[in-house]
Amino acid sequence: MRAIQPSEAQGVTSAPLLDVRDLRVTFDTPHGLVRAVGGVSWTLSPGETLGIIGESGSGKSVGLEAIMGLIKTPLGHVSGQEIFDGRDVLTMPEGDRRQLRGEKIAMIFQDAMSALNPSLTVGTQISEVYRLRRKCSHADAERKAIELMDRVKIPSPKARVGNYPHEFSGGMCQRVMIATALALNPQILIADEPTTALDVTVQRQIMTLLAELQREDGMALVLITHDLGLVAETVDRAMVMYAGRLVESAPVSALFEAPSHPYTRGLIQSMPRIDGASGKLHAIGGTPPPAAGRMPKGYSFHPRCEMRAERCGIDRPKLRSVAKNHAAACQLAEEIPHD
Repeated sequence: MRAIQPSEAQGVTSAPLLDVRDLRVTFDTPHGLVRAVGGVSWTLSPGETLGIIGESGSGKSVGLEAIMGLIKTPLGHVSGQEIFDGRDVLTMPEGDRRQLRGEKIAMIFQDAMSALNPSLTVGTQISEVYRLRRKCSHADAERKAIELMDRVKIPSPKARVGNYPHEFSGGMCQRVMIATALALNPQILIADEPTTALDVTVQRQIMTLLAELQREDGMALVLITHDLGLVAETVDRAMVMYAGRLVESAPVSALFEAPSHPYTRGLIQSMPRIDGASGKLHAIGGTPPPAAGRMPKGYSFHPRCEMRAERCGIDRPKLRSVAKNHAAACQLAEEIPHD
């Protein structure tokens, strides 16, 4: 089969809201060059929910941080293209990029308790970006903070706008982060592990809230997560990353029903099933390649792959179509069993 462009693989038929092309992120470290993201391309449509999954160190978060312009030289290097509204965000002046952050693309970071400033009230942190961008008074900014706190369903927002992060639970801190991200009505919201360290009930509440806000504003949502169950329930399309590269992209139903990459299949098989049919949980053997140093010769996953063939240690397969709107970077994709 022919190699295809990511937009074809993802079934994009109209101009995407965001078009990421050959994104590469490297870091100079005392231990050598770290290739965190190695040529990833994908698109995001208006109103779409995109899930990005993979083990720790696969390049999920750092790739989105690069898109936000948070990777700084000289230690970090970013190349490729990020087309938003007809402009390449990666090459625009820093002032324009700073204006884009929050206004058009916003991000909810991992671990809300750590991301919030413990020395500032939540009202100050929510309203700061709104006050600076809208050039409004402190009183107007506080009213906006109360409005946003109410919108994300924080009880008694008028009474709690002057509280500090330590006076909130983990779930409420996550709502504060969401309110801060929504202050300027962005078109794209990136949620990096938004349910980490939250109990299952609060996880459900946070994801329900994000879905409601997305419907109300019509924004696109990018969800970075390790939680495959969360992906199955909430996203329209999922991308699987391994060692800094995109290895599979498909509508979420197709990804779970017919995974076409051994890594994706291994991740799905590692999930416990409520019917108990899976018995002993499957584990992917080995470990991901080291961040610094040489990648395995050929395809980076082949030392851990149970289906590897001799040619997998020589050639690195390109992302190619295996079904409608479904692409995988595996030379044996058609042979993957779907049990």
